[in-house]
Amino acid sequence: MTLEDFRVLTRPLIEEELKKNLQIDQEGFYKGLRDAMAYHLGWEGEDAGEKAQGKRIRPLLVLLGTKAAGKDWKDALPAAAAVELIHNFSLIHDDIEDRSEFRHGRKTVWAIHGEAQAINTGDCMFSLAFSALCRSTGRATDVLRALDLLQSTCVRLTKGQYLDMAFEAAESLPVDAYWPMVGGKTASLLSCSAAIGATITGADQQIVKALEDFGWNLGLAFQAQDDWLGIWGDSTLTGKSAESDLVTGKKSLPILYGLNQSSEFRRRWNKRPFSNEDITELASILSHDGVKDWVEHETARLTNMAKESLELLPEKNEGYSALLSLADLLLKRNK
Repeated sequence: MTLEDFRVLTRPLIEEELKKNLQIDQEGFYKGLRDAMAYHLGWEGEDAGEKAQGKRIRPLLVLLGTKAAGKDWKDALPAAAAVELIHNFSLIHDDIEDRSEFRHGRKTVWAIHGEAQAINTGDCMFSLAFSALCRSTGRATDVLRALDLLQSTCVRLTKGQYLDMAFEAAESLPVDAYWPMVGGKTASLLSCSAAIGATITGADQQIVKALEDFGWNLGLAFQAQDDWLGIWGDSTLTGKSAESDLVTGKKSLPILYGLNQSSEFRRRWNKRPFSNEDITELASILSHDGVKDWVEHETARLTNMAKESLELLPEKNEGYSALLSLADLLLKRNK
């Protein structure tokens, strides 16, 4: 079974499992809160559908990791729902913090309902994630291990988001400061996603560790690639304006490396605000001074590290092969 075959097979089951967790209208549960979550998850409202729902990479990774561990992936569906709920809780809060009014071409929850109710929506989704995990049929000790993994991941997510926001005000930062930030903000949840299904189905710790390492390095590569797209990506494919990170002044990997390595880029960067011509020239300077090539090299290096982690798996089954394909797919997306 190919990666695409597995994605097509599991996508409806992932959506069904997610919807189970919102069917809690009894005991005074307010319908408006449920509706806000359903809207954000792309099921209801204007332009609802698969595009609004996103790619569901994290729950797919949960099920693939479970299969690669030699376990029944269907037993990990509650864990798949849990990580997707955590991911979307973080997106709701990120949109508030970043003042983002649109996601997937639709109004964000806070832009529709206000900041306070968006915080409530995200908080409810956070709580439902742990409820979803508790409904697993795994052994109690394995469920507890999975709960501990998800809880520690949430702490790392918060730390990563804190650092991301703190970096915006920093005058200068070394390139090494980037990795702990994206480790928390992006890699921690992908690492959890890769390993939590194997954890909750009772896989050996060696297998769980291999999957954690895979997801961690894949997450770092994923964010580095996303930062590359934020400057040189095709806007018709990414859905973002070209050179968007230069416009916002975000300290992404190319910009941070450019500030540390290119005196010309650093000189021009300090002359903000930028015109459209300035933005185009800044992107050109980064390319000329080797920053674009360096980010591409780092992304490929981290992707290879992720794939090498899978060599420690004792069984090279269809799940293993699909994880390798997923790593390659994420590296090549929207160039």
